[in-house]
Amino acid sequence: MKAEETFQEWQQAHNLPDYLQDQLQELGKNPKWINDAFGQDINFGTAGMRGRLEPGINRINIYTIGRVTEGLARLINEKGAKAQKDGVVIAYDSRYHSRDFAEHAARILGAHNIHVYLFDDLRPTPELSFAVRYLHASAGINITASHNAKEYNGYKVYGPDGAQMGPEDASRVFAYAQKVTDIFTVKTAPIARLRSQGVLQLIGEDIDEVYLAKLKTVNVNSELIQKNAHNLTIIYSPLHGTGKMLYDRAFRQNGFTNVFPVPSQAIIDPEFPTTIKPNPEYRDVFDPGIKLANEKNADLIIATDPDADRMGACVRTKNGDFQVLTGNQIATLMIYYLLVNLKDKGQLSADYELITSIVSSSMPLKIAKDFGIRTKSVLTGFKFIGEEIDRMSKMHDGKFLMGFEESYGYLFKPFARDKDAMQGALMFAEVASYYAAKNMTVLDGLNEIWQKYGTSYEITKAIEMPGIDGQKKMTQLMTKLRSENLQELNGVKVNKIQDFLKQQEIVGDTVKPLTGLPKSNVLKYFLADETWLALRPSGTEPVIKAYVGVNKPNIELAHQAAENYQNALAELLK
Repeated sequence: MKAEETFQEWQQAHNLPDYLQDQLQELGKNPKWINDAFGQDINFGTAGMRGRLEPGINRINIYTIGRVTEGLARLINEKGAKAQKDGVVIAYDSRYHSRDFAEHAARILGAHNIHVYLFDDLRPTPELSFAVRYLHASAGINITASHNAKEYNGYKVYGPDGAQMGPEDASRVFAYAQKVTDIFTVKTAPIARLRSQGVLQLIGEDIDEVYLAKLKTVNVNSELIQKNAHNLTIIYSPLHGTGKMLYDRAFRQNGFTNVFPVPSQAIIDPEFPTTIKPNPEYRDVFDPGIKLANEKNADLIIATDPDADRMGACVRTKNGDFQVLTGNQIATLMIYYLLVNLKDKGQLSADYELITSIVSSSMPLKIAKDFGIRTKSVLTGFKFIGEEIDRMSKMHDGKFLMGFEESYGYLFKPFARDKDAMQGALMFAEVASYYAAKNMTVLDGLNEIWQKYGTSYEITKAIEMPGIDGQKKMTQLMTKLRSENLQELNGVKVNKIQDFLKQQEIVGDTVKPLTGLPKSNVLKYFLADETWLALRPSGTEPVIKAYVGVNKPNIELAHQAAENYQNALAELLK
């Protein structure tokens, strides 16, 4: 069906909420917007779906949320009575319409006689992951757009293992959703009726208590924390989101008592008024925290994104300024600390495993090799880290130590199977306590690691290609790069290319199979100067992610080289 015809169907629909009708009238004056909003169904990718809060089948609204939930309901019904009884856990964040969407999903699932566990208020993504496992549910839904700007919302769907749903079931959900013939009349049941029938159950503090008890197990050296945490002042920001629900209890129960929230950012607000984009990798989100840190004489600021799965940190430098750490730097500090702690306790063994993604820093892998533990690189998407944890658990093959992605995602204890910012915050606070005990700053610690292993530096950039035309351009660019087999960049020879879609590795004129990972639209290049580069179209956002990792004698050279390579990639993708 043409975009214009679908647009007209929406105009004629009688049950659109007033705010969608108003948007439709205003935005519909632009033919380009009509083509983009109604020209294709919203992408259901590796992490569910995400988009602008607007009318249209290529947007996030109560109807696209409803259609995908109907698809999930049909998948669960197909799996039988036990899957229906085991039910679905639903959580939501602080964004516009998140609660409405969560309740709408509950009404659809309930109409299919599927048991629903609905959180009574906003909760972090990792707690949803934990709750799916703890309640032995068939699936989980979280209404969130993670770190995106206020205009966005999204839908994450989880499997019974608590990890984001695997490709096979996710494809089936989407296929069932495509069979919905009328997006406006998906069957629902009233919340009150579902509750009276026992089909819908509210959850909240009961899950908080057991999740917090699990968080208490994250830190590894309670004696160190007890002796040194009182000398550590931490500034914490939930960035107007779900981290506020649990942070105070989590920090305090684990021994970190000098924790001060950033007042302006501890207000639950879907406008995210203190930042354009509530992403803890950006300097501007830390500005209110830096002001408070100077008032409190604190050296450490921790921020979690609105759904509290990503954790970022900002630390004081020798000259008194503050520096935002990259996700890779945070991971480097944490894996080094964990391994030193195990070695000091005489508990280090070769069957510990570090799991990371193919686009994350090589430095933690280098540290792991030095300490003699195993490493595993998986595709981007924390569900793949979850799959490796499951494999180790079922095969009794190895001990999970840490999982991380460069995009500020960390996991230490697998009671959750998605990245967990609260786990990350607690572990990073322990790392800071460790260095405080040695009269060192966190940056002193990072420099010490670089002196031992060499300096690595990575930059990730999202090159935006919005709209339907953007999707086509991304496809064309990746096809062009595959046909050309890049030989050099910035005058440096490309030694090896890994194509994770074609599952082949190219070295000169030799092509050999690249085995061990599922297919994924990623190209990774290894250069003669120990630089690696990767390009990956996002599954949920209209961007190509460009990754650069360099190894140089010092941080100044590394930083400049990484920027130069990013500029070269940007030119390549024009």
